[in-house]
Amino acid sequence: MFNLFKNKEKKTVTFTDENWNTLITKSEGVVMADIWAPWCGPCKIIGPIVEELAEEYGGKAVIGKLNSDDNQKSRELGIRSIPTLLFFKNGKRVDQIVGAQPMNVIREKLDKLIGK
Repeated sequence: MFNLFKNKEKKTVTFTDENWNTLITKSEGVVMADIWAPWCGPCKIIGPIVEELAEEYGGKAVIGKLNSDDNQKSRELGIRSIPTLLFFKNGKRVDQIVGAQPMNVIREKLDKLIGK
């Protein structure tokens, strides 16, 4: 009848050490990676924002999450604080946000990269 209590399908991609190169560094277009951990309070705040942006920007940008506890890639990238949002365009890292930020700040960065 109503889908009020039905779990929404997540639109975010799960990034891992194994798929990082394929999904990010070898990709064309805009990618945003949320580097997070399950124990991180600010990560829990920004998580729903990332999910909402993934739905909003579907087809325009790839938006996903990398669990820093389960993957070495965050160390390779020099991530020292989480959450960190990394922005890529055509496989190159072009920007980042460290710490929980409001949706409009993240949206502005995505729009600029997409060319809106």
